[in-house]
Amino acid sequence: MWGKGLKPKKLAVAVRHAAFEDLGTFQSTLTASGYSTQYLDAGCDHLNPASNADLLIVLGGPISANDEAYYPYLRHEIELIEQRLSAGLPILGICLGAQLIARAMGSRVYAGPAKEIGFAAIELTKAGLSSPISELAGGSVLHWHGETFDLPNGATLLASTAICENQAFSVGTQAMACQFHPEVCDGRFERWLIGHHSELVSERIDIGHLRATEWGERDALRLRSDAFLKIWLAQLV
Repeated sequence: MWGKGLKPKKLAVAVRHAAFEDLGTFQSTLTASGYSTQYLDAGCDHLNPASNADLLIVLGGPISANDEAYYPYLRHEIELIEQRLSAGLPILGICLGAQLIARAMGSRVYAGPAKEIGFAAIELTKAGLSSPISELAGGSVLHWHGETFDLPNGATLLASTAICENQAFSVGTQAMACQFHPEVCDGRFERWLIGHHSELVSERIDIGHLRATEWGERDALRLRSDAFLKIWLAQLV
């Protein structure tokens, strides 16, 4: 039983595709906003607990949203997203998660003009200026993707970059999709540099420079990411 004046915590379920691509700084923001959190590891855990969760967060990962021939569980994720979108249940997609939301809404996911790896600012659309995404403006966010997607029908474009036009979109107030990574500012970025070592070397990315840039951006990005997520969570019904 809950004591007088206490409310049960809401449940946020995060679908994780790689151990080091987790909720990051979003974890503390969710806790402060009254959510308990549960991870489901894609391909290992059954997705049933996510069906009726108060919030579903689909995280990033190093695979393609089109890779269900290699990773059949991607089809189950897309079906879960379709169900939640149809029911109007809250969902947040990050990078691969954003691409899976786009696929669930009938859009193509395909190779972008170039890989986008590193820290850079996003350019807000008119709609983005009046959305929670606006809290992420005024500084850089982490980009780490080689694919992009067509803006789904019924979605509102919120942000772009020169390389990738569709960086963030919303569907009403209940669904938010970010191609970039606002959650990566929790002091554990070295896990990313180790986990993505082969890609960084093959793309001739200066690992030392990327590490130093994250260090310089970390505190400011943490504040902006916290504000972004708090405002978006507050508008959920």
